[in-house]
Amino acid sequence: MTDMPGKSARKREVVRYSEAFKQGVVRELEKGRYGGVHEAARELGIGDGTTVKRWVERAGRTGLLRKVIRVEKPGEANQVKELRAQIRQLKEALADAHVDTLLAEAYAEIALRQAGVEDVEGFKKKHHGKRPGKR
Repeated sequence: MTDMPGKSARKREVVRYSEAFKQGVVRELEKGRYGGVHEAARELGIGDGTTVKRWVERAGRTGLLRKVIRVEKPGEANQVKELRAQIRQLKEALADAHVDTLLAEAYAEIALRQAGVEDVEGFKKKHHGKRPGKR
């Protein structure tokens, strides 16, 4: 690693484990020595459990991994999907409203210039929020 101005000259260590070591960890998991991949990783000082999990998967022993079982009420499964669709629709509606506002402002500016108003920004400030025909 080369030193770069303004950057830390910290060197990172890369640890490589032998196939025999990896297989030994998987065998120990099979024997029940560890409560799971995270415990094995913690006891052996191997970062987090994802490394050991990958070894277990490569060894074809996915039965050793904990399975997540989700319990839902009827209709709850589609709730997230429906909420995501609703969020997408709301974002689209907001984008459309923003475009409509920008177009209305542009049309108003064109109309004011055609009506001979030189200070369009001053006119907008003076009449902001007032309804046409009301004084």
